[in-house]
This record gives sequence, C-alpha cells and structure tokens, in this order.
Amino acid sequence: MTENKQKPTRALLPLAALSGALAGLAALAVAEAVAGGVRPQAGPVVAVGGAAIDRTPAAVKDWAIRHFGTDDKLFLQLGILAVLALFALALGMVALRFRRTGAAGVLLFGVVGAVAATGRPDSTGIADALPSVAGGVVGAGVLYVLAGRLRPRAPAADAVAPPGAGWDRRGFVIAASAAAVGSAGAGLLGRSLSGAGGRDAVASRRNLVLPTPGSRARAVPKGAQLRVPGVSPFITPNGDFYRVDTALVVPKIDATTWRLRVHGQGVRRPLTLTFDDLLRRDLVERDITLTCVSNEVGGPYVGNARWIGVQLADLLAELGVKPPSEGGPADQLVARSVDGMTIGSPVEDLMDGRDALLAVGMNGEPLPFAHGFPVRMVVPGLYGFVSACKWIKDIELTTFDAYDPYWVKRGWARRAPIKTESRIDTPKPFARPRAGTVMVAGVAWAQHRGIDRVEVRVDDGPWQEARLAAEDTRDTWRQWSFPWQATKGGHTLTVRATDRTGALQTAKRAQTIPDGASGRHSVVVTVD
Repeated sequence: MTENKQKPTRALLPLAALSGALAGLAALAVAEAVAGGVRPQAGPVVAVGGAAIDRTPAAVKDWAIRHFGTDDKLFLQLGILAVLALFALALGMVALRFRRTGAAGVLLFGVVGAVAATGRPDSTGIADALPSVAGGVVGAGVLYVLAGRLRPRAPAADAVAPPGAGWDRRGFVIAASAAAVGSAGAGLLGRSLSGAGGRDAVASRRNLVLPTPGSRARAVPKGAQLRVPGVSPFITPNGDFYRVDTALVVPKIDATTWRLRVHGQGVRRPLTLTFDDLLRRDLVERDITLTCVSNEVGGPYVGNARWIGVQLADLLAELGVKPPSEGGPADQLVARSVDGMTIGSPVEDLMDGRDALLAVGMNGEPLPFAHGFPVRMVVPGLYGFVSACKWIKDIELTTFDAYDPYWVKRGWARRAPIKTESRIDTPKPFARPRAGTVMVAGVAWAQHRGIDRVEVRVDDGPWQEARLAAEDTRDTWRQWSFPWQATKGGHTLTVRATDRTGALQTAKRAQTIPDGASGRHSVVVTVD
C-alpha cells in the first residue's frame, strides 16, 4: 500500500506540529517510566546527556562550569529537551504529508537513545536500551495515529471543500487528549518508580549512625574563623559545598548492598569490602580542604569540611601494596565510580603519610548523596579530578603507562597537585565602600604544604603583609585580613600567598586545563 502524498493545507500545520509535540511528550514519558523500572540513568535524556558530556571538548566543559556553575547539568538537559522539542515539531509537520516518515523519525530518536544508554561506561547491559526503545515505539505510534486523523478525506464530487476541511476533528481531539493524559500518567509512574528505586538508599543513609572515630580531629582553633563580614566560613556547610562532576542523575546507593573491590598489581590478595566491613575498621576524623581543578583564580570551587573515614594507606599496606619508592610495581591507583567515572591517583602520594581517606562522613553526618554516599575518596593536596572519586565501587592498582583515566583521555594532566592560591572574599568586585578603614579579607590554600604568608597590594603600590587567622592544619585553607586605609576613587586590590615551602603564588596566568588555573586574584572597587 503506497503512502498518501496528497498535499496538505497550511491550516493544518499547527495541528501537525502539536501532533509532533504530543508524540515527543509521549515518547519521553514512557521512556522515563520504563527507566524507573530499569534504572534512572538509562533514561534517554540522561543517556544522551551523558554521551554529550563524554564527547564534549575539555575547554567547552570548562566554559560551561565557569558560566553556569553547578547548574551546568541543568542547562545541558534543558538544551537537550529544547532540541528534542524542535525536532518533534518538525516531525509532526513532516508526518502530515509523509506519515510513515514522520513516525520513523520518532523511532529513530529512540534508537539513538538506546545506543547512547548501552554505550555509557556505567551501562548494565541491553536492558538499558529498553526505555528509549519503548519510548520511541510509543511516540512513533502516537504520531502515526494523530497524523492519520489530520489526513484530508476526498470530498464528494459535487462538494466544495474549504481549506483544511475533511479531516477527522473528533478523532483527532480524542486521540490527542488520550496521548496527553497517557503521557501525564506515564510521567507520574516514572517519577514514582524512580523514587521507589532510591528508597532503600535513603533509608540506609537515614538509619546510619557513624561510629565514633578512634582518632578525632582537634577542635578548630580559636581565631581560625575571622569575624569579618563577607569572609567564607571556615567550615563549609554541606549544602553550600561545591559539586562538580559528570553525573546527570545523582546515584543513590543502598549502603547495605554496597561493595568495594580492591585488586591489581602489587595486591597480595584481592579484597571485597562491605560498608559494615569499612565501618568496623579504625576510623579517623580530619579537616581537609578540597579544590576542583575547574576553579578559576578567585573562583568558588573550593571548600573545607570535617571528614570521617578510613586511612587508605593502611588498607593498601594490609593488602601488600607498596609505593614505587619502596619497590611497588603500581604507580597509579584507579578508582571507579558506580556512574562509570574513572579517576587516577599517584600511589606514592596516597601512601606518603597524608590523610588520604575512604570517607564515609562529612561535617558530622553520613556523606550526602550529592557528595558520594556511601563512600568517596578524599585526598589532601590533589585536585579532585585525580583523587576525589565519589560513589566509589572499585580500586585497581596499575600504572600510568598502562591506563588513562577519564579526564586524562580528554587532555587533562595525569598528576595535579593543588597550586598555592588565595582569594579576596570582601570587598566584592565593583563594591563601593566608604573612605576610611576597609577590611579586606579572604582565604588562601596550599593543601599539604600550608600557608605561611599572605600579602595585599593596592593598585601598583608595595606588597603589604596581611594578618593570618589561626591555622587548623596544613591541609586546610587559612583565612586572612588586611585593614586598608581606603582613599576616594577607583582602586585595584590584589592578593598573593606564600606556602610553607617558600613558594610564592605565581603572577603568571594559566587556564584550568590541564592542571589547574594560576595567577593572582584582584578586585576593582570604587571608594566613595
């Protein structure tokens, strides 16, 4: 049977576009409902978004983080939905004349989603294709039916049909209404199933009581937190702690079923740990500042927290692992996350005596889901992309020559110690303080080395030493303040820090790629 290619009237094009939109909505709603039963990460928007992230050049990702911050994933998903909406509208208009072609176009998008889902590093197999395939089939069916209701029927021989006449109005309204109601129902079902899938994880976190660490962190010294309005709090609240990762859906893992496998070169006996196994080990509590490599000079992606966890070096040593300096064959530890992320850390750094942790707690409570519950890595002195694996499930000892982790494949450095940096928190850029004493204050960090001195310069004047707040440990940031005798007019304030090794924060500007930004933070203010 050949397809009817009778030329449609323009009057029906808006309804055809509506048909495409309803078909797209039905496809997404059914796909998300099925994903709720399979796993949320298998949904087409998440799968295609994840594939887009994996294939996006590092410079573009860095731009997105810089401009959209932690909302970069939201903007990506909104962008995907906008593109899908445009294509759905176009396919609806195509289907008005080429009914099968339009339906096939919707089905094709289902195939694209299925390929993206099964190609993700965290894919669990062919089941991940089901949401996109089901959505594509349903969406194609909806468009085929709706386009059929818009097909003009031949008028009687003696009738004069006005433009747009002859199509099945009643049938179209019924079919469109059914599609809309069905999509809404599928969407609600998907939301319910997705929520049910995470209930065990939520319950496992809610019911968790962290054991008292055998080695407690000392109380934060008096004077570590300056009483200067506008300066960052010494301990960053969990809700304000930065989050930069590639997960479009935050994994929710049931701690009672979580497992960690440790294996690889130099491991005398591979080990699989449960969460209870980890909690039965000696726990320590440490204050550690983390920094993201995407943090621009003066940027917000740095935070300080009190972590509870297991010393990673102790666990590795028990399994026979030795650092390269002691003859160990592995120089890289590759941590794998449940979302497919791979992060490589130097074994030498992890076993040099620093407090590298398998963390289970953050600021007195179990890790938040967004920050890695139930277990994540925390390593002072290394940027997060080479140390801070969240939702960790596997540790492999290997070499840098044998394996390139996720970010290294995308042009970032294999090794990335945190650079000595400082930031002005107050006054803010373009502030208009009054003439007189203006308190300039902020934070400086050089994890695992410590901050020795901070200096401030006004315009092109001499560098003047700022007052340092009390130091907690060398693994935490340090606040500073400088009483500036401000005079009227425009001024540029610049800050620099010196770490405990004597290294001065460089003035040379460098981008975040490949191993972190460098330069000196400055703000411009106008004194009234």
